[in-house]
Amino acid sequence: MYVAILLATEGAVSNWALEWVGFYLVGKIVIGVLAGLVVGKILAYIAFRSSSRSLRVAERGESLLALAALIGSYGVGEVLGGYGFLSVFVCAMAVAERLERLLTLFVLLILGIALTRGLLEALDWRGIAIGLALILVVRPAAGILALAPWPGRGEPRSPLTRRQRWATAFFGVRGVGSVYYLAYAAGQDEALAQDWLWSTVAFTIVASVLVHGVLATPVMARVDPARE
Repeated sequence: MYVAILLATEGAVSNWALEWVGFYLVGKIVIGVLAGLVVGKILAYIAFRSSSRSLRVAERGESLLALAALIGSYGVGEVLGGYGFLSVFVCAMAVAERLERLLTLFVLLILGIALTRGLLEALDWRGIAIGLALILVVRPAAGILALAPWPGRGEPRSPLTRRQRWATAFFGVRGVGSVYYLAYAAGQDEALAQDWLWSTVAFTIVASVLVHGVLATPVMARVDPARE
């Protein structure tokens, strides 16, 4: 994302290559991860192991804990100069999976409202082609490459069967994070705030939800040994 932003705002690669590698690629990732980890550990300790029963909100399934983790980790990560979105992800891993679900449901709700207000009006054949290529080609190919077994001396074999690897690679994530990335990029340069980009991202997310939602049950029934 930052490569695209710097290309759009700074021009020649030689002007920003070292800054990108040193700060945007390494520094901000480290800061974001550490911020999310610290906030997540603190909230997890308070919610699950606090000596005060009134603070152990995890016992009551308090949904405000997820909201506090979301806002707190993002704010700390951004104030320290890191990636707030990455801080939220790491914090969710340290606290609870509910944080991710809450954020995803909220974004999908807002996206659905935006669709009724003409979010797809700027969509053309290029956006449709890009969205379908991401869902049907790019993401599955990246998943297969990442999950491919690399047998070697002393290395364990992959616990997934071939069909399970293909299913895992195909479904992946819905791309909700793309909304955040595009919004951030749009704030850096007006050229990255085009309606066509928003329409393309929205179409990709909606198509992913529909395609994966329809295929999830029959595919999992075929690849999950427990269900068989």
